[in-house]
Amino acid sequence: MLNITEAAATRIKEMMKEEDDENVLLRVGVKGGGCSGLSYGMGFESEVNDDDQTFELHGIEIVMDKESRPVMDGVKIDYKENMMGGGFTLDNPNAIASCGCGASFRTATNAGKPEDC
Repeated sequence: MLNITEAAATRIKEMMKEEDDENVLLRVGVKGGGCSGLSYGMGFESEVNDDDQTFELHGIEIVMDKESRPVMDGVKIDYKENMMGGGFTLDNPNAIASCGCGASFRTATNAGKPEDC
């Protein structure tokens, strides 16, 4: 199961209020790409596809495609503020390697040869 900290949930809700669509959902998932093979995706949308699964955390309706679910199992999404601003962080216990910038990762099931950064 995906985990979202209170800090991340608070920031996501603030961002959702800024959207023009009151039925907006948080879409999270992974896609192929990046230096290590997979990249995270997180954004807002209002449509649910046939191959999507939906669930709720902290009052946030979340949508995720079925292929991303095993890779995102156990991922913790947090939001941290510092003097340079703030941002979301994702901690993935399934990742066996990640790019130096942390934007992409590899799991044991997609452990093919990574592209050069």
